[in-house]
Amino acid sequence: MGTVPDELGSLPWLQTIDLSYNDLSGTIPRILGNLTRLEMLDLAWNNFFGGIPHELQNLHSLLMLRLQGNDLSGPIPEGLFNNAPNLSSIYLGVNRLTGAIPDSVSSLLKLEILVLEKNFLSGPMPPSLFNMSQLQLLYVGRNNLSGPIPGNRNFHLPMLQVLSLQDNQFSGPIPLGLSTCKNLEQLSLSGNNFTGTVPSWLATLPNLTRISLSMNDLTGKIPIELSNNTELLVLDLSENNLEGGIPPELGKLRNLRFLGLANNQITGVIPESIGNLSNLTQIDLVGNRLTGSIPVSFQNLLNLHRIFVFGNQLSGNLDFLAVLSKCRSLNTINIAANKFTGILPPYMGNLSTVLQYFIADKNMITGSIPSTLANLSNLLVLSISGNNLSGKIPTTITAMKNLQELNLSNNSLSGTIVVEISRLTSLVRLDLGGNKLIGSIPSSVSSLSQLQVMILSQNSLSSTIPTSLWRLQKLVMLDLSRNSLSGSLPADVGKLTAITKMDLSSNKLSGEIPTSIGDLQMMIYLNLSSNLFEGSLPDKIGKLLSIEDLDLSSNVLSGTIPETLTNLTHLTNLNLSFNSLGGQIPEGGVFSNITLPSLMGNNALCGLPHLGIAPCQSNSDQSWVKSQLLKVILPAVLAFFVLAVCLYMLVRAKVNIGRKMTVPSDTDLLNYQLISYHELVRATSNFTDDNLLGAGSFGKVFKGELDDGSVIAIKVLNMQHELASKSFDTECRALRMARHRNLVKIISTCSNLDFRALILEYMPHGSLDDWLYSNDGRQLSFLQRVGIMLDVAMAMEYLHHQHFEAVLHCDLKPSNILLDQDMIAHVSDFGISKLLAGTENSITLTSMPGTVGYMAPEFGSTGKASRASDIYSYGIVLLEVFTRKKPTDAMFVGELSLRRWVSQAFPHELSNVVDSSILQDGIEDESRPPENFSILNINLISIIELALLCSSVVPEERMPMKDVVVKLNKIKSNYNLQLGKHGYIHQKT
Repeated sequence: MGTVPDELGSLPWLQTIDLSYNDLSGTIPRILGNLTRLEMLDLAWNNFFGGIPHELQNLHSLLMLRLQGNDLSGPIPEGLFNNAPNLSSIYLGVNRLTGAIPDSVSSLLKLEILVLEKNFLSGPMPPSLFNMSQLQLLYVGRNNLSGPIPGNRNFHLPMLQVLSLQDNQFSGPIPLGLSTCKNLEQLSLSGNNFTGTVPSWLATLPNLTRISLSMNDLTGKIPIELSNNTELLVLDLSENNLEGGIPPELGKLRNLRFLGLANNQITGVIPESIGNLSNLTQIDLVGNRLTGSIPVSFQNLLNLHRIFVFGNQLSGNLDFLAVLSKCRSLNTINIAANKFTGILPPYMGNLSTVLQYFIADKNMITGSIPSTLANLSNLLVLSISGNNLSGKIPTTITAMKNLQELNLSNNSLSGTIVVEISRLTSLVRLDLGGNKLIGSIPSSVSSLSQLQVMILSQNSLSSTIPTSLWRLQKLVMLDLSRNSLSGSLPADVGKLTAITKMDLSSNKLSGEIPTSIGDLQMMIYLNLSSNLFEGSLPDKIGKLLSIEDLDLSSNVLSGTIPETLTNLTHLTNLNLSFNSLGGQIPEGGVFSNITLPSLMGNNALCGLPHLGIAPCQSNSDQSWVKSQLLKVILPAVLAFFVLAVCLYMLVRAKVNIGRKMTVPSDTDLLNYQLISYHELVRATSNFTDDNLLGAGSFGKVFKGELDDGSVIAIKVLNMQHELASKSFDTECRALRMARHRNLVKIISTCSNLDFRALILEYMPHGSLDDWLYSNDGRQLSFLQRVGIMLDVAMAMEYLHHQHFEAVLHCDLKPSNILLDQDMIAHVSDFGISKLLAGTENSITLTSMPGTVGYMAPEFGSTGKASRASDIYSYGIVLLEVFTRKKPTDAMFVGELSLRRWVSQAFPHELSNVVDSSILQDGIEDESRPPENFSILNINLISIIELALLCSSVVPEERMPMKDVVVKLNKIKSNYNLQLGKHGYIHQKT
């Protein structure tokens, strides 16, 4: 922490400065330029900002310059390298440097390593940079560099081992000069505008282990000669315009781990010889024009984890699944959007026991769903939509406890939705739309507490919508359209506070639209058209502040159009046609650009002559009568009101005579339910270890069952601890007036001279810490983690901004985040919290420390706590939740911290730090090139970016909790909308 002291510049004999991996900040002192004997300057992975001082050009003895991993900006000084002839290593990557690469870098004849990646550098590269005889490693990827690479005459890099130019704007052909780089091991040119063909001369580079040419404009065929690169681990030619077939000769690449040929124009069959690649872990052939089937030889790919053949013209039956059953490491099978026929064979149940994703949408598969699918107990995603499946959905599927997505939409499945569906308690997405299902929606769906997407549209479902459905508080998308559902829409619909899309159109729903519909603040799309809704439109519909698309057409609605609709600034599509609405059409807002089809069929409307809707007639006589009535009635009403107030005050004064005024204490305010010490003894069997839930420095927490059968948690304070009593009083004071669904509720207290306990709401799913580090196989999905951290953010937003006194938690960590029956998070343990008075930037002093690893730097060093210190703790917890690494993990020693570790990997190497259980095919393993992003990958980047922002070393840079809530809601909403768009979580795009 801190800054670099200027005094360092007064040490003329200094030869080495290594301050890397600290939390140093500020600007780089210009006085360091006085150290003319300095050979190594290493300030990497700190928080330095500002420009690179020009004075560093005076370091003429410098051998190594490492400034990477900071927040440096501005151009690289032109003269920086003019006076250091022996400089061999330059690391300036992962900053915010702009401008061009200075020509002077090519004057460094002894330069071996040049790292400039992940900046904002632009313009062409100096041509002379490709004529440096000692250069071994050249990393300039992920900038905005452009132009062609010099041709053979000006290209001389005989010692080059790694060339990384990916994610720039380079153009022209792949330079022929590379053919002279016989020591080249890694070539990454992906994400540019290179043209021409894949060079056959790559085969003359015997040490190549990685060829990544994806996302360019390359044409022609895959060179047969590449089969000579027998050391290759990664071959990625994806997303070009390659044609022709897959050369059978590629089967000679026995060391290959990743083969990526996705999104080209490749034709022909998959060669049998690919089965010789015994070390292959992933094959990606998505989006080509391949025919035939999957070769029998694939049974030899014993290390295969993932196979993607989505979007080709593969055909034939599914007998190849018997072949793939030999691949016992197989995690993902994606055969969607092909022409496969036949039935799902019963031996599907013999596929790998570690299989998590089976995706076969948009084929021509027939027959019924085999009951043996239940053998795939680790399956997370089962998606077979858009086929010709028939028969009933087998009840055995409900035994797949880990299933998170079930997509059987757009088939011809019949029968009912079985009650046993409630067993799929991990389900996040359920799509059974577009089938022939009958009967009612079972009330047992309320057990699907993790469900976020439910699509049952285009079936023949009848009866009413079960009231239990409205308890699914995590639901983001609900589509029950085009069925025969009846009954009314209850007020409980307002409980779906996370919902963003709801489509109940084309049913037989009746009654009035409940006013609680206005509570759905996250709603973007609402369609209630083609039903039998009646009555007037509730004014509260104007509180749908996020709504963009609202369709209430073809109902029996009456009354006037609420003026509140003009307040909906995001509303772009409004359809009120074919109802019985009347009166003045509001002005402004969405009505400024509304068209006649959106209003037609309401004959009593008036006020838009330019659309052919008659102007509203003024009635002066009625106005005169109203004004006269007001003159007579209004004084009488006012007189009656004054008289009533006087009588009320007189009665109240008499009642209060002799009454003693009291001010309730903290404990009185909490004692909603009187619970004695003896009842707590009975509830916990005398506080036995069998009922012990956890222990800490301030006391222990027990599970108890009261005489009335209710289950509680009892936090018993350790009275020997000098701060225990203060902790008890603090927790009572912090929560005495707190009321929020994401805070643990204090039911009561029990206190005497020798015993103090808090009686808390019991959380059956334990703590977030339990879930992250349990050894019982429990895992949290990406969406569950987002949901939990959104719950925590809403609790902290309430404490910081909505509570009548701002409350600082001061000890936020996973063990203080508890999970209820529905996996909703509740923040607990306010033993060292602080009440905060004053402005948004107020601070308070505390002598009671938080937990090491989660404390903000300014909190740990000075004892000063503010909202920003809570936000820092939240950011660290957010990092921990998605990396499954504690900030106190043994790996974080010296200058390396959890935040620094993640920051170094952000954004392109997140697969190295994110918890592997949520990666799947969202972020690939090391054999998967990092250039290919999925929906999950993009949203993980947003999450980690938010976490790094919240945990910034500088308090002023941390995002307020109210903005964190908005950001997380947006991430969650976008992710689920992408799920709805793409049909399933892990489909290749």
